[in-house]
Amino acid sequence: MGFPLSPQVSSSTCSFLSGAPLLHSPPSLRLAAAPNLFSILAVPKMVLAEDTTKSASVTPSLTSSSGLRGKLNKVVLAYSGGLDTSVIVPWLRENYGCEVICFTADVGQGNGETDGLEAKAKASGASQLFIKDLKEEFVRDFVFPCLRAGAVYERKYLLGTSMARPVIAKAMVDVAKEVGADAVSHGCTGKGNDQVRFELTFFALDPKLIVVAPWREWDIRGREDAVEYAKKHHVPVPVSKKSIYSRDRNLWHISHEGDILENPENEPKKDIYVMTEDPEEAPDTPEYLEIGIEAGIPVSYNGKRLSPANLLAALNEVGGRHGIGRIDMVENRLVGMKSRGVYETPGGTILTTAVRELESLTLDRETMQLKDTLAIKYAELVYAGRWFDPLRESLDAFMEKVSATTTGSVILKLFKGSVNVTSRKSPFSLYREDISSFEEGSGIYNQADAAGFIRLYGLPMRVRAMQQHNL
Repeated sequence: MGFPLSPQVSSSTCSFLSGAPLLHSPPSLRLAAAPNLFSILAVPKMVLAEDTTKSASVTPSLTSSSGLRGKLNKVVLAYSGGLDTSVIVPWLRENYGCEVICFTADVGQGNGETDGLEAKAKASGASQLFIKDLKEEFVRDFVFPCLRAGAVYERKYLLGTSMARPVIAKAMVDVAKEVGADAVSHGCTGKGNDQVRFELTFFALDPKLIVVAPWREWDIRGREDAVEYAKKHHVPVPVSKKSIYSRDRNLWHISHEGDILENPENEPKKDIYVMTEDPEEAPDTPEYLEIGIEAGIPVSYNGKRLSPANLLAALNEVGGRHGIGRIDMVENRLVGMKSRGVYETPGGTILTTAVRELESLTLDRETMQLKDTLAIKYAELVYAGRWFDPLRESLDAFMEKVSATTTGSVILKLFKGSVNVTSRKSPFSLYREDISSFEEGSGIYNQADAAGFIRLYGLPMRVRAMQQHNL
């Protein structure tokens, strides 16, 4: 896990969740120590990361185990085993005199990501490491609700990183309660979206927890500083091949930022992609697959029912083989700046297409239009880290209700980067061939009725034209 090489390079990715190194820029503003650091203060319902120097002052008295910035008891740290989180462990102990409990979430970031982490964490000074497999919960409770809602941020982004942060932060809160921790810590920089996503989840689930965000406090400015700090504190420096890109991967997608991508005029290099084949080199024969859906939620692949995580994993494999799900976009970050990223979402693109196509049979026009309108707001809330906001939960209740009849199956054709529908069917289909056919014979639709409808529907336009022509 890397640190920035220059203050100009930045990324929205949180630095502790992926094995790939990140190119972050530390925030320019640093906290000044409180003048009366150890005075007794009233504890607010939630202590912001910027206030951690003050929050430490809730300790009744200064003890020999207090740190440079105050005293905390136990801190749960989101941990990857890379350089940054390995350095954060002794930094927390030195600055807050606390026990550090490391936490790692498995959200499908790849095989081998958790190997040897316990030894690394303890070598850095942590008392213990928790590793939790969150793949099924992630897909079932976070990915699939977004999929059902049709949530897409700024026309393209399928919210891969945005959906993963709250499930990880939720698990951190659970661990904090289990071990009796009074604080949590993360490795997000002060320039990205992830700091917001994590901390809003902490706010919502346990407002008593103190949040420590080292990137907004410390004086470490790059990889060399981090290595020097590690050596000074006898922390083993992780040795890994340093990527030029900042990446975040989970079972839904992988994102790429940094290096040449920071100039939106540059075409991504072919070697950037990890989950998908180059569409030009994908199989010359198309592949057909059938997705089964119940109430807006995918449940099967080619007739075989699979768990949410296993279903997504299977579609990632077949979609990746055909080069499905690549996007290149410039997005508006929550913190105000624009950023450019390249995303690969093979299985997610397949499922998104399947659900939308089935909805074309099961939703009427007014419902579909309202659903699409609310989906934009839903996506904005998820992108902004407001997963546990009552507004998102209320919108989700609406999405669940209107998707109750979105049940059936869709056949898709995958070919050299494209995914197209070839068949859709549903027991709740609103499509009636006997009404829609040119050979209409149902007796329900009388073409002569259209004349009166058009006159009434067009009346406002006709009246306006009459006024303009003094008729």
